[in-house]
Amino acid sequence: MNTAVAPSAVTQSAIPTNAQLDQRRAAAAPRGVGIGFPIYADRALNSEIWDVEGNRYIDFAAGIAVLNTGHRHPRLVAAIREQLDHFTHTAYQVIPYESSVYLAERLNALTPGSHAKKTAFFTTGVEAVENAIKIARAHTRRPGVIALTGAFHGRTFMGMALTGKVVPYKVGFGPFPGSIYHVPAPMDVHGVTVDDTLHAIQNLFKCDIAPDQVAAIIIEPIQGEGGFYVMPPALMVAIRALCDQHGIVMIADEIQTGFARTGRLFAMDHHTVVPDLMTMAKSLAGGMPLSAVCGRAEIMDAPAPGGLGGTYAGNPLAIASAHAVLDVIADEQLCARAERLGTVLTDRLNSLRATVPQIRDVRGLGCMAAVEFAKADGTPDTDFTKLIVQRAQKAGLLLLTCGVYGNVIRFLFPLTIEDSVLAEGLDILAAAMTA
Repeated sequence: MNTAVAPSAVTQSAIPTNAQLDQRRAAAAPRGVGIGFPIYADRALNSEIWDVEGNRYIDFAAGIAVLNTGHRHPRLVAAIREQLDHFTHTAYQVIPYESSVYLAERLNALTPGSHAKKTAFFTTGVEAVENAIKIARAHTRRPGVIALTGAFHGRTFMGMALTGKVVPYKVGFGPFPGSIYHVPAPMDVHGVTVDDTLHAIQNLFKCDIAPDQVAAIIIEPIQGEGGFYVMPPALMVAIRALCDQHGIVMIADEIQTGFARTGRLFAMDHHTVVPDLMTMAKSLAGGMPLSAVCGRAEIMDAPAPGGLGGTYAGNPLAIASAHAVLDVIADEQLCARAERLGTVLTDRLNSLRATVPQIRDVRGLGCMAAVEFAKADGTPDTDFTKLIVQRAQKAGLLLLTCGVYGNVIRFLFPLTIEDSVLAEGLDILAAAMTA
């Protein structure tokens, strides 16, 4: 029997303003979903975005490192449209499709290391992290996982447990899964050395968990939310040696660092050692929801059939977009472009040191760069950082902060950004910092 659908009680004004939409959001959506900017997107192209009121912004956030290939790259749009004409969903674990198999083959070949690899697809970054932990535990039959302070690995319960930052991610949500341990991340600017990190791991082995009970050590090659601290090569070498010594799985979280952001396809390509597993998401599919775990075949095969998967895992539209992303990165030489644009950015930031005494550090690899601010006494200057973001927004530039104290501005503009738009954005940034 057909039944009529009652008309919606929600009405929309013909041309809503940002303020009107924000009032509706506050009434309809929970406050736990924080909003960076009270502006509402209408359209976007490459590195620019326009709100519902027609205001133009230069996007230095790129959906939190999701849009390395820019907003609506024509090759991604074409790939998604072509897939729409075939099918939008079958559930890969019910009826698989060749495009997913081919993407796994491509990633197996492109990720660091010449060993046999396999790749599993999921939907979100934290799903990739959780499944990497599942795979490591299934392979080792051990419970323990070691992560770093300042790390960000997601908002699910396992993700929160691994994350080394309390506010706002962990407040009020405990207790968290057990057998998770944190050690200090090396940060030269804060006086924490690689030796400090390694001593802390040895202390864990003596006081909290035996090494033969540790399944994995998970590490971001560059901490994202934690403050864009680049992990030193010596740390990666030492972690690899520890994992080899004790049979521990080394997991590199490349969710924010991957897909040309650092000047290499993956940040681990800057290192001489190879992880056992890698997690990836964000720019993997250029704005479509897709994540992956790629790693040593014998480790990836540890879970039994049915132990991995998800209803939307490896959605065909997202898979099609990911193929286009890999093509664009190669054809437009985005790794080399990231190196060049990163140099332009850091040179400009360093040139401001003389007039902006609050600059404590400029750091990064390629186009994954950041500037940290501190007061004269060396304490984090969170207020000054917020002020810069506010001034920049008013002038038409969108910036993101990060760091445990929120005193770091991170730069994640699309690698396809036009040179003229980048120059315009950097001029706005300089004005905001020196006003």
